[in-house]
Order: sequence, then structure tokens, then C-alpha cells
Amino acid sequence: MRGETATDRSVFRITGEEARDFLQNLVTNDVAGLKDGLVYAALLSPQGKYLADFFLVPHGDAVLLDVKTDLSADLLRRLTMYRLRSKVVIEAVDLPVTRGLGDAPEGAFADPRDPALGWRAYGKAGGKPATDWDAIRVARLVPETGIELQPNETYVLEAGFERLRGVDFRKGCYVGQEVTARMKHKTDLKKGLARVSAGSSICS
Repeated sequence: MRGETATDRSVFRITGEEARDFLQNLVTNDVAGLKDGLVYAALLSPQGKYLADFFLVPHGDAVLLDVKTDLSADLLRRLTMYRLRSKVVIEAVDLPVTRGLGDAPEGAFADPRDPALGWRAYGKAGGKPATDWDAIRVARLVPETGIELQPNETYVLEAGFERLRGVDFRKGCYVGQEVTARMKHKTDLKKGLARVSAGSSICS
């Protein structure tokens, strides 16, 4: 497979007859979108603040969750807490995440955030990272956890999640939904991501 193995990602497999309903009640985006490919979403605190962002991936009867490794332990803990008596099984799986640009190989999915971010595939390792993904995401105003996205601090609308197709305002309730909807409909956002360029000047 062409592409590069993403070395900073972890994957969970979520199974069980209530798996999709369980996710639908938690995350910012509509899980029904899995019929078309990847769903980019986030888990928020009850106060509407960002905790983790991830991709949901259709995988037969299961749903894969592709998250940055730095966030994976806390995310698993929170998902397990919310599971309660739901008929859901959440388990970590050793599944390579590969991403690339250009024509996508069979079984790959377009990155839903921005066409410039190419495609993602699961299950087969690619080559060593060589693409400057940071340069691409900065140019396209795509936030990254630990940089623009700070757990328990960032509001996802200020981070551009609506533009990145990471939040759905018609899907119904999820954790943090009331705050997010209020920010959308009743306030003017005072913060957001913007590109800036810094030139140099020579003083004589």
C-alpha cells in the first residue's frame, strides 16, 4: 500500500448491538455518516469543552475509533465510564493507520476535514513518514491536539469544527451539546483560527 504509517495514532474497536447508538449519544457528529465513510468528531465535557477528537471508521458490524495516542488512555476511560450497562464492547486493537496524498488505494477513506489532507486507511502499514503534514494542516487551518486543541480549555466551534465537518447541529443531544448549540445560535464567536504571515525587515 502506498502512503505513510501514522506513528502517533491508536485504534479502538467498538462492537455490540448498541455500539452506534452509544456513540451517537456522546459525540459531536452524526454517526449515520459512517455509511459514506469516515466521520470526524469530538468528545466534549458537559461544559462543552474539547476533550478529544477522532475519526470513526466503518468496519463491518464494528466501528473503529482512530485517536491520537496521547489522548487514547483518557478517552478509553471516559468511554468506559459512559458505557454503563450498554451492550457495547470497547477494545484496543493493533491496527496500523496509514495516510497519504493523491489517488486513494482500495479500502481507503477520504479525510473528511479537508481534501488537502488526502486519505486514511486501516490494517496495512505504509512507509516511513515523509510528508510535512503539519505544513498542510496549518495552511488549511486544521487544528491539532496539544497545540491549538487543548483538553478542557478549547471550544470546538472556536477551533473551526463546523468548517471541518466535525459537528452536526441536527443530530440531537450529545455531551456538551447545549453549550455548543448556544455558541452557534446565540453568540458571536470572539476567537478562532486564522493564518498569519510574518515578514522580515532590514533596518539600516
